Amino acid sequence: MPDSGLRLEAATPIFTGPNWDFPSLRKVYDAIERIALDELGLDVYPVQIEVITSEQMLDAYASVGLPLMYRHWSFGKRFAFHETLYRRGLQGLAYEIVINSNPCICYIMEENSMTMQTLVIAHAAFGHNHFFKNNYLFRQWTDANGILDYLSFARDYVTKCEERYGVEAVERVLDAAHALKDHGVNRYAHRSKPNLAEEQRRAEEWRAHSEATFNDLWRTVPGAGKDKEDPDNAEARLQEIKRDLGLPEENLLYLIEKRAPRLEDWQRELVRIVRLIAQYFYPQKQLQLMNEGCATFVHYQIMRRLHDKGQITEGSMLEFLHSHSSVVFQPDFDDPRFSGFNPYALGFAMMSDIHRICEDPTDEDREWFPDIAGGGDGYGVLRHAWANYRDESFVLQYLSPALIRRFRLFQVSDDSTKPALRVEAIHDDFGYRKIRSALSRQYDLSRREPDIQVVDVDLRGDRCLVLAHYVHDGVLLEEKSSRAVLRHSAVLWGYSVKLLEIDAATDKTLKTYEVAPPG
Repeated sequence: MPDSGLRLEAATPIFTGPNWDFPSLRKVYDAIERIALDELGLDVYPVQIEVITSEQMLDAYASVGLPLMYRHWSFGKRFAFHETLYRRGLQGLAYEIVINSNPCICYIMEENSMTMQTLVIAHAAFGHNHFFKNNYLFRQWTDANGILDYLSFARDYVTKCEERYGVEAVERVLDAAHALKDHGVNRYAHRSKPNLAEEQRRAEEWRAHSEATFNDLWRTVPGAGKDKEDPDNAEARLQEIKRDLGLPEENLLYLIEKRAPRLEDWQRELVRIVRLIAQYFYPQKQLQLMNEGCATFVHYQIMRRLHDKGQITEGSMLEFLHSHSSVVFQPDFDDPRFSGFNPYALGFAMMSDIHRICEDPTDEDREWFPDIAGGGDGYGVLRHAWANYRDESFVLQYLSPALIRRFRLFQVSDDSTKPALRVEAIHDDFGYRKIRSALSRQYDLSRREPDIQVVDVDLRGDRCLVLAHYVHDGVLLEEKSSRAVLRHSAVLWGYSVKLLEIDAATDKTLKTYEVAPPG
């Protein structure tokens, strides 16, 4: 016979009304934690929950969701934009913002009802938190232990530079670095993850660091006024210098930080700050589907278990389901509201489908997923997927025929040279595989962002920095924005910058841009 005290606790809701207080938040957190750790098997960072106002939430929006950030005019512009929409009722606010740090910081709005506070704690403090701590891309590229200290250092460093060199001089560097931040990340693990806890010490030692190699690199560039040199030796020396530059280089900001001839030490440090923060956000671009899907699946399972145990009321459950249904709503392809796949909807559907396949598979599931179908460990399979996949590979591995039918997915070929669209894949075995592969490619970051590399520096002439954009499927860069970004590149490099658009299949140069150095 179960203990009567346990039955009474299980049958008593933690809260009954919409108003919340801190003791109630503590009780809710403890109840959620027991389910998350004991039943779902989650592994999370320690949690720091902070209650903020709507204005503070808008401020967090403006500073890209980080709790500490240096000042820049673009953040104020973003704040004014979101505030105007919010005040006019044209835009809502997120119920929470969560920081990938140790401890994991979870901001929740004071305007939330008690049910919504319960939901967002489950979603952010446990769902996102587990994903941040365990996914291999976050473990490989982000330093959760050092990010808060580094942001504090970055804010203070920018402020000191503004006081010493002037706001306009600092903004000029930050504007240019922000324009290049998408091309200032390491996409492959050929460099170690930055240890952010060491960045302040490293910055303080920067002035004492010898730049003999850098200075020698540019001092020895052949020039018109120098004595004639043996052509073979000169060419060999040029190739040696290019090797020292590390060309080709995928990380434009890294090369500028280390090798730009005219940047001063404080300017290099500003470029480095922007580069490291851009690197911190880089994994999130590849994990939006999985990250939001994980958090949504976790909050749904936790809220359902709280309701099953009698710890939240029927009214709270209905309020939760109304919010959850809105979050996972996916318009059909022919709906005017359709703008692509909602990552919450597809992510949650895939997580739920994997759990179903493990616990209650069909014959089709056993054929397509023999390793997990009927295994009975749905949460274990999900934890493995959350740790070891990114969006592209996750879709390619786990999208099931049942889910393809449920979302009514099909593949259409849109060839501009032909008069009509062609349906390439329907709901058969061949079509399922083709649809899954096509959808997976939509989450491949290399297909969504231009492949731009630093390939050369004109050491014999005007030290022009040469970039190459490798064109896939004939998709060229937009000219106006390309020239604007090149102008920012020239500001930091100090000399002219050239961009070649090269067909990746044939190596043929399709288009050339060049901007002069700033006056």
